[in-house]
This record gives sequence, C-alpha cells and structure tokens, in this order.
Amino acid sequence: MKRILAVMLACATLLSLAACASAEADAKILVAYFSATNNTEGVAQKLAEGLGADLYEIVPEVPYTSEDLNYGDSQSRTSQEMDDPCARPAIAGELPDVAQYDTVLLGYPIWWGEAPRIMSTFVEGCDLSGKTVAAFCTSASSGFGSSDAALREAAPGATWLAGRRFPAGAEEEDVMRWVEEIGIK
Repeated sequence: MKRILAVMLACATLLSLAACASAEADAKILVAYFSATNNTEGVAQKLAEGLGADLYEIVPEVPYTSEDLNYGDSQSRTSQEMDDPCARPAIAGELPDVAQYDTVLLGYPIWWGEAPRIMSTFVEGCDLSGKTVAAFCTSASSGFGSSDAALREAAPGATWLAGRRFPAGAEEEDVMRWVEEIGIK
C-alpha cells in the first residue's frame, strides 16, 4: 500500500512539474525595438533568440538619415524631436497585436538621456495594460537613468521591471543575465 501511494505521489509530482513547464513555455514574449544605427538591433536579436520571443522592429515612416542623426546640430531632426516632448514620429506599417503577449521588452538607443520619441509613439499605440514590461537601451556612454520614464507614464497599467543599458556588441550572456535577474525566463 505504501509503495502504491509513493508511486501515485511521484506521478502527481511529475504531472505538476510538467504543467508548470508547459505554462512557462506558453508565456509569450515580444521584443519590440527601434534601432537607428543597428546597435539596439543586435541586443534585441539576442534577447529574442535566447527567450524564444517574437521580434518586432519599430521602423519610422520617414527613415532617419545620417544628417537627421547629427546630435551636434541643433537643427537636426533628432535634436528637434527630442526638444519637443510632444513629438510622435510615425511608425511604418501596423503595430503588433500585443494582446497575445504576456511580456513586452522595449529596446532603443539613448538620445539625450531619453528614449527616442518614436518609442512613445509605439507605447501610446499599444495597450500594455496587464503586461509585464521592461526596457533596454544601447549607448556608448550614457547610462540607463530614467530613460523609460515617459514610456512608463504612457503605460501606467503595465507592470514595469528594472531596465538595463547595454553597450554596442553586448555579449549574449550579459543580455540573458539581465532577463534572468528581473525574472523573465
């Protein structure tokens, strides 16, 4: 009788573990990113591959030229956009259906210590209520700081996790360590 109970308990434990593993595998993750110079794209791809997540590139309707990205020119497009907190550059194509995702990771380069305004266009265009959201950025020198503050404001119904800054060419192990630290697997 004890042996039968032990076998039944072992089977119940295995079924329970299998159900948990299945639930984790069913959790859907979206990595949405904007990359002006391909640095953020590399980190986004590593995240998507490492997590088995879907990848969505935020493409501006009007692509940025090298002149637009001239941070030293106060008349450049990026300078003007970042000087205007209400600027919302249009995104090409349709936004993804975020309703199917549990977690959304948002990637972007740092522009003047902030997320580019096109990221606000994305967040305001998607209903992130009830989603777990974390931002990551790339920068040669600036830290993460409060670069996601405007994005958090635009999606107050989301559960926001700690973001991270990565250098260009970040190693996959560093990228995956971050998502493990914040509880995304």
